[in-house]
Amino acid sequence: MRDLGGLIAALLRPGDLLVLTGDLGAGKTTMTQGIGEGLRVRGDITSPTFVIARVHPSLVDGPALVHVDAYRLETLSEVDDLDLDADLSDSVTVVEWGEGLVEGLAADRLEVRLARPRGASGPDDPETSGDEPRTVRLRGYGPRWAGVELPSL
Repeated sequence: MRDLGGLIAALLRPGDLLVLTGDLGAGKTTMTQGIGEGLRVRGDITSPTFVIARVHPSLVDGPALVHVDAYRLETLSEVDDLDLDADLSDSVTVVEWGEGLVEGLAADRLEVRLARPRGASGPDDPETSGDEPRTVRLRGYGPRWAGVELPSL
């Protein structure tokens, strides 16, 4: 997931919105860590579950990474309260658990759907150690993603 995040980062530019969808332990935060490494942003990328959003400034004069965990958000007004659209044009915004909530933030978005095998417990499971294969589907929406060759999986 981290390597795939790095491949996706190479395609990103300021104003891009990514919506990551998948069960707990599917690799959303790990993918975001790869995106952060690829964008060369400051700070450790950890799940912002309790702070909801975290901004990681660029170390190389590139776009900042706005990392959002919408798991605890239930309504569009709660998303609005985060004022994410203020950062959208200058940053790359990655929203975990944002399906059905953040699509209206931008006309263009990249949706990443992650699935892991049933029964896998995630990275702390000694049986799998988090290395089990994932199924990943990438789909771009809007003119920004028309014609962009997405990594094949």
